[in-house]
Amino acid sequence: MLRFVADVCFNGSVFRALQRSSPHLDIVRAQDVGLSDATDSRVLAWAAAQGRLALSHDVNTLIGFANDRTRSGQPMPGLIEVPPSMSVAQAVEDILILADCSDEGECEGQIIFLPL
Repeated sequence: MLRFVADVCFNGSVFRALQRSSPHLDIVRAQDVGLSDATDSRVLAWAAAQGRLALSHDVNTLIGFANDRTRSGQPMPGLIEVPPSMSVAQAVEDILILADCSDEGECEGQIIFLPL
C-alpha cells in the first residue's frame, strides 16, 4: 500500500477524514515529522527518503520542485495535487482509490491531479 505525507498547508479536514475512513492508511503530516518550517524542496526530499507520496493543494510551487527532482534524476515517489475547491468526500475517495489500487513505486516521478 502507498504511504503519504501531507504538506503543511494540506486541508486538515481531508487529513482527518482519511484517517477515519481508512485506519490502516500510512499517512503523516509534515508538521508532525519536524517539517513545519521546511521548504517545499526539503519536504519532497524527506518524502523521497521515506518512500512517501506527497499530498498538497499547492499548485504554484510544489509542482515545480517535483519536476526539478524528476528532471535531475532524484527520487520523487509522487505528488498528488488536490484542488482546494474539491469536496472532502471526493478528495478522500480519490486518494483511497489511489492507495488501494496502486502498487509501491507505481507513481514514481508522477504528478497526479485530482479528481481522477
